[in-house]
Amino acid sequence: MKNLVILGAGTSGTMMANHLVSKLEKKEWRIHIVDQYKTHYYQPGFLFLPFDIYTKEQVQKEGKKFIPRGVNYIQQKIEKIDANNELVELENGTLSYDILIIATGSKIAPNEVEGMLSKEWRKTIFDFYTYEGALALRNKLREFKEGKLVVHITEMPIKCPVAPLEFAFLADSYFKKKKVRDKIEITYVTPLSGAFTKEFCSKSLGYLLEDKNIKLVTDFAIERVDFANTKIVDYVDNEVTYDLLVTVPTNMGDEVIERSSLGDDLNFVPTHPNTLQSLENENIFVIGDATNVPASKAGSVAHFQAETLTDNILLYINNKPLKEEFDGHANCFIETGNNKALLIDFNYEQEPVTGTFPFAKIGPLQLLKESVFNHWGKLAFRWIYWNMLLKGIKIPFVSRNMSLSGKNINK
Repeated sequence: MKNLVILGAGTSGTMMANHLVSKLEKKEWRIHIVDQYKTHYYQPGFLFLPFDIYTKEQVQKEGKKFIPRGVNYIQQKIEKIDANNELVELENGTLSYDILIIATGSKIAPNEVEGMLSKEWRKTIFDFYTYEGALALRNKLREFKEGKLVVHITEMPIKCPVAPLEFAFLADSYFKKKKVRDKIEITYVTPLSGAFTKEFCSKSLGYLLEDKNIKLVTDFAIERVDFANTKIVDYVDNEVTYDLLVTVPTNMGDEVIERSSLGDDLNFVPTHPNTLQSLENENIFVIGDATNVPASKAGSVAHFQAETLTDNILLYINNKPLKEEFDGHANCFIETGNNKALLIDFNYEQEPVTGTFPFAKIGPLQLLKESVFNHWGKLAFRWIYWNMLLKGIKIPFVSRNMSLSGKNINK
């Protein structure tokens, strides 16, 4: 009996377990999935939790219920991957593998910036990329009536690159509803030269910041958080003061990748961008936030990757050439506040543009255009996540590879 081992039962790992359980020969292969945590979080919901749009119950469920029958679920901490001997060291014993899928995700590392993880952490300095951080921030926002709110990105890459922008937009809407917006100054601080990583999209989102009276500070490479004087300072001594700092700390791969000497400086695993095979070990594959591929670290990307990776696992087992197929495809709804959102669709080569999605002319979704319809699409995705995406069910009319149909290219 051969072993296929999946490390991580988050979005990517759970999808891969569901994809593969019906495709591998049960007499030849045993699938194991390892994760130390009981709870599975709907991470896109962390954006909504601080604004009381979602409740705690809507963003978490028991993880085991999404692991399919026939997969051996091991709830243990992963200590180390021994790639030379094809072993995974767990807190209680070892697990051998013939094929390994690394789906260990990424985590925030506030300790990477001086002063960020201080006595003010989750008092005047908050994150919303964790359940605990989003919940603490919810309680803070309920009492925040005036002052300077700074929404800040430490460095790229981060999970869901548009989430900090969405937070700024939702904060504008939230404070307007509470009739205190005129007493709160919102500033968006980014290490990028624009509002977003893609030029065309950055221009589109930049005007939204202006319309909502959100100040934009670009090219800000943070050196430290001076929490005693409530300001952030960059390497050329530029300063931005705050009363409430909502920051996206450095995102890094799991510590097990560092312990196993399998990652880069940020603990992301060097991965072939099109096949999702490890560049160093041919029987190791990587998916989702754990990879170093230059694609967005978002749930839609993991969904598209999972389809290609499933095919490539089967090809590898049968000693056939892998598909160099994954094109970096990502799409996501961007909340812009006031019950509106816009949609972007892009890949490695093609930046977000205007047009219709998923069908040319008829849409029904509009790209890079605010609408209430897009907002409801964003909220509907939570149901799709729990009931389709995690279970490996294909989302109708949405291809794993990006289609140019309906897009206004070169306009």
